[in-house]
Amino acid sequence: MPDLEVAIVSHGAEALLRRCLESLRAHPPRTATMRVSVVDSGSPDGTPDMVEREFPEFHLVRCGNVGFSAANNIVLRESVARAVLLLNPDTEVYAGTLDTCLARLAADPKVGMVGAKLVREDGELDHAAKRSFPTPLAALAHFTGIGRGEGAGDSLSQYRATHLGEDDPGEVDAVNGAFMLCRAEAVAQVGLLDEGYWLYMEDLDWCHRFWDAGWKVFYEPRARALHVKGGSSAKRRAPKQEIAFHRGMGRFYRRFDAPTSNRFLNAAVYLGIGAKLAVSLAITALRGRS
Repeated sequence: MPDLEVAIVSHGAEALLRRCLESLRAHPPRTATMRVSVVDSGSPDGTPDMVEREFPEFHLVRCGNVGFSAANNIVLRESVARAVLLLNPDTEVYAGTLDTCLARLAADPKVGMVGAKLVREDGELDHAAKRSFPTPLAALAHFTGIGRGEGAGDSLSQYRATHLGEDDPGEVDAVNGAFMLCRAEAVAQVGLLDEGYWLYMEDLDWCHRFWDAGWKVFYEPRARALHVKGGSSAKRRAPKQEIAFHRGMGRFYRRFDAPTSNRFLNAAVYLGIGAKLAVSLAITALRGRS
């Protein structure tokens, strides 16, 4: 029975997954035993064969392209570890990363989930490492870029959890699905990832449900991990991915934010999501022709 189970869902991205697994092999936790499970979700390349050949000590599960939530749930259902880390294949852990997060989890029995400080290849913070649950205004500001400017006020920059500095540990609404260390007891109470999200937004949903069940979500910047942003998917989202992303936005809003008494606001939000999807698909089509 391992203390820590690491779940990695991969769909292609063979080279990045190799680097991720090498980092786990080089930097396992010193304070806990670890099992690594790779769920290959219908990779079109030789990814699962590479895992089987080069990392025989890791557990490999082959399945079809069932979606990110469903693939992670395969491991979550079977895990008997005290903690489970959902880790993207486009990440790399460093010495002490896992121990630091496990220590944070052990320090407070009310913490159900811990996220590390995610840094991009240029050394800058991946701002999705710590987030607040988006309001319609903050979401609009974020996607238009207004909320990401230095002069944006709190109401516009709220999605990026700007109340907390990038090197300040503390509670946040949500951390990024690229690195989510979860207490098994909390997972048992909250439940598995919602498989209604095929790709994207399932991490925000899960964090919301952790808080709703009384579990804290914590950002731990002393633990660092590399995140090759977008590395585990195409640099440009395919139409199916764009649709999944925007459907996820609508599903999240409908579940947690949609006021039952304000049909006009709900209609405006759904219209905005639809308009953004139309623009995104048009941009994707134009780029495909260039």
